[in-house]
Amino acid sequence: MENEDSVVEEQVTEAAPVATDLAADLTLGQAGAPVAVEEVKPRLPQLVRGKIDKNGVAMGTGRRKTAVARVRLKDGTGVVTINGRPLAEYCVGERDRNSVLAPLKATDLVGKVDISVLAHGGGPTGQAEAVMLGIARALQAKNPLLHGALADGGYLTRDSRMVERKMYGHKKSRRSFQFSKR
Repeated sequence: MENEDSVVEEQVTEAAPVATDLAADLTLGQAGAPVAVEEVKPRLPQLVRGKIDKNGVAMGTGRRKTAVARVRLKDGTGVVTINGRPLAEYCVGERDRNSVLAPLKATDLVGKVDISVLAHGGGPTGQAEAVMLGIARALQAKNPLLHGALADGGYLTRDSRMVERKMYGHKKSRRSFQFSKR
């Protein structure tokens, strides 16, 4: 029994100096320690879903639920029209207006580009979010260096949630017919 205890004590004493040697080599957080600084490279897209025509107009298509928005973006004064109407008139809700302008705010291009949109299908919120995706894709096509800011905000991700279809033997997709025991 005593031999086992002494063997364990010897192992502990031998391991302790090794740990202190490793701690002495670490220089994290110490003043005057050399710090390696890596250059931050802009993230470039692997796939650009927008296009630029011969006149320099960037185009992007956005979809959400059953809404589809075709966006045309060019340098200008910040005019945004959807289906021939100004943004404030077309998007009555403030939440929809903010979602349409969100990619422009993320890239600091509010008031620097003119946007015209043709949107159809779905409802007001679905169309607003389709316009948001279309604007983000057009901005990425115009300047691929904006990919990092747009991707970090989640503006380049298509929301794939759709209405579930009606199932046979159900009143709606999940709702069953009313059950009567008697």
